[in-house]
Amino acid sequence: MNPTLRLAAAISLASLLPLSAQAAEAKGSVEVVHWWTSGGEKAAVDVLKAQVEKDGFTWKDGAVAGGGGATAMTVLKSRAVAGNPPGVAQIKGPDIQDWAATGLLDGDVLKDVAKEEKWDALLDKKVADTVKYDGDYVAVPVNIHRTNWLWINPEVFKKAGIDKAPATLDEFYAAADKLKAAGFIPLAHGGQPWQDSTVFESVVLSVMGAEGYKKAMVDLDNAALTGPDMVKALTELKKVATYTDPDGKGQDWNLEAAKVINGKAGMQIMGDWAKSEWTLAKKTAGKDYQCVPFPGTENAFLYNIDSLVVFKQNNAGTSAGQQDIARKVLGQDFQKVFSSNKGSIPVRNDMLADMGKYGFDACAQASARDFLADAKNGGLQPSMAHNMATTLAVQGAFFDVVTNYINDPKADPADAAKKLAAAIKAAQ
Repeated sequence: MNPTLRLAAAISLASLLPLSAQAAEAKGSVEVVHWWTSGGEKAAVDVLKAQVEKDGFTWKDGAVAGGGGATAMTVLKSRAVAGNPPGVAQIKGPDIQDWAATGLLDGDVLKDVAKEEKWDALLDKKVADTVKYDGDYVAVPVNIHRTNWLWINPEVFKKAGIDKAPATLDEFYAAADKLKAAGFIPLAHGGQPWQDSTVFESVVLSVMGAEGYKKAMVDLDNAALTGPDMVKALTELKKVATYTDPDGKGQDWNLEAAKVINGKAGMQIMGDWAKSEWTLAKKTAGKDYQCVPFPGTENAFLYNIDSLVVFKQNNAGTSAGQQDIARKVLGQDFQKVFSSNKGSIPVRNDMLADMGKYGFDACAQASARDFLADAKNGGLQPSMAHNMATTLAVQGAFFDVVTNYINDPKADPADAAKKLAAAIKAAQ
């Protein structure tokens, strides 16, 4: 059974229950389920909440802890089965299409907003297509993240005798060796499966390039998944993992980011939401920290688009609140404030083309330039680790194989590649 049918079957009971039974507690009340719970993320989402409440709507916060969003998705599916979906929920990538196929998402409530605000002209086609179903917007894109970033504490680098950010894998290993010799953690890393795969996809991109990445991680081509380039990528991944924090297993990403911020570690491979933690610590981009593409990926951009889907609700006040949230999310003011807090870049093309005008820092300006350039040259690719490239079932296969491989000192990269291809085939 394909993922769409599995999801439809899992929540088919929802069609038998009144969607408005619990949603109509108060006119203008909108419940929002999301996983923006770290310090910087909470500061960002609080901005949206304040703006929506200023317009007279009640924001019922449904925050669910867990950076990867897996727990939130479990909660959301349970709510759907119970016939009580929230008004708005954070869902990303192909999962939006799967949810829309169940008939639970609203393809009408955003039509007027999208037309009035000219979303089709405002958004890059890849961004717009991500949040559409059968040509209609069923979600509003919030921001764009880049996942293949390397975060560096330059003061730690200086103490370890490193004079520049690594641009190749060999330079990365050399820097890591110097950091280790100087008594620092070379690479802060929380050993959660989604974090392991965030590192993995950056290594794959470095070794295989954008085209190879697409064949393996997006197209799921068996030859690419088992070929010599993937074996090399897995070999490099194993070496990268030897430099990670020995006490990091199971740690949340923001706790690992704090080790770099506080000078205990030199580097972290993480999406640009990590910048929210640096901002919260009142650090300045280009001075207190450096953000560079993971070595070997300077001409490619792995993207992760946060989106808020709208569920069908038989309540006029809730629908009005959904529309208000959509307008606020894509407004210039919110786009600036949210991405400044979250570490991301706006989804609006007009803002991406002139980031300095809106006061974005050096990291964000570099990210926007790369996004626009890579959108033209094929370097713009969806992140597998962050729900943008494939279904949750296939992503889960990646997670299981990659994490087991990293944690098994005897694991063979060629054998791991075969296991990866087999696990993906079984999950499709």
